Amino acid sequence: MAWDRRTWMTLAAISGFVAVAVGAFAAHGVTDPAAKDWLKTGANYEFMHAMATFACATFMNIGARRARLAPAFFLGGTVLFSGSLYAMALGAPRWLGMVTPLGGLAFLTGWAVLAWAARGVDQGAG
Repeated sequence: MAWDRRTWMTLAAISGFVAVAVGAFAAHGVTDPAAKDWLKTGANYEFMHAMATFACATFMNIGARRARLAPAFFLGGTVLFSGSLYAMALGAPRWLGMVTPLGGLAFLTGWAVLAWAARGVDQGAG
């Protein structure tokens, strides 16, 4: 599999789909308040970073080539952050929550990479 714009955008679309499905499940299929909260938090962060991955494609299109590095952090962070919350909501052991902050660090790294990539936009113009 090539890690190009098409792949990142496809994965972002799948991630957005999952976020909406999990959010709907949290709203209509879960009664436990803690599980509902974990699912909603995970879905919110997953959706936000799916959109950020689409933004990376736009950044790449306008010349911020380094933006191609951020989707791995955004989508990897989704697996760790949202995935651990989803798993705990569905009954996984609470120690899995130790993984959640690693996903948060991946998100932060992705945003830092995107800020670094933005520095390459319009370089040399003007």
